Amino acid sequence: MILVEKKRIKHIPVLHVVKQKQFSEEIPLIIFLHGFTSTKERNMHYAYLFAEKGFRVIMPEAKYHGERNEGLTEMELGFKFWEIVLASIDELSVIKEELVAESLADPNRIGVAGTSMGGITTLGALAKYEWITAGVSLMGNPSFEQFALWQLNEMEKRNVEIGLSKEDITELLNEIKKYDLSLQPEKLNNRPLLFWHGKLDPVVPYKAAYDFYEQNRKSYEGKEGIFGFITDEKAGHNVSNAGVMAAADWFEKHV
Repeated sequence: MILVEKKRIKHIPVLHVVKQKQFSEEIPLIIFLHGFTSTKERNMHYAYLFAEKGFRVIMPEAKYHGERNEGLTEMELGFKFWEIVLASIDELSVIKEELVAESLADPNRIGVAGTSMGGITTLGALAKYEWITAGVSLMGNPSFEQFALWQLNEMEKRNVEIGLSKEDITELLNEIKKYDLSLQPEKLNNRPLLFWHGKLDPVVPYKAAYDFYEQNRKSYEGKEGIFGFITDEKAGHNVSNAGVMAAADWFEKHV
């Protein structure tokens, strides 16, 4: 039987999903991060599949989303995109430390995954935390600075008033560059990482993720099977069933 527990870890609302018989055991942990404007509950299919494979799964609610909603419009939320990503990266450490302290998570077997904004957060976390055993980015982008500039350009095209000075933009770019995996790919340190991306994605462009993969494949030579990229030729910004299953299989093999 799979149990679903709604709880808080410190200040963070989460769903805790695990097999009943493993509820109090120290087992491998997967932290799954939802996308922009989504909620933790809308990603239960991932948690169920991971839990079936013997993982403890924690699905946190991102800042300003779901239970943490502050009534912001989607546009207002968009202006806080990088604040949310950076907060989620920090909160990963809070979650991990709590579960390890309670002897509920094996500190040497921790996976992190997410869709869209959650995939972006996953890639930033790999740049910050050595304790992540393996990652899965579904529709994510490791090139934080490049993606932020693309977002700003898209807003300009739509005549959206962003309300940021040049100094504000420079400050933002300097902050997010610290987590930009494309600028420091050595931080991967040959850890298992899988990308899934739809080639027709209009929200998080496919090219940046695939370029990163192509540029860093050589560093994984001799370690085949631990750095992967799955392209869905027909998909836009939506993960296929095959992509969901691939994420579960990846963690089964590498965590």
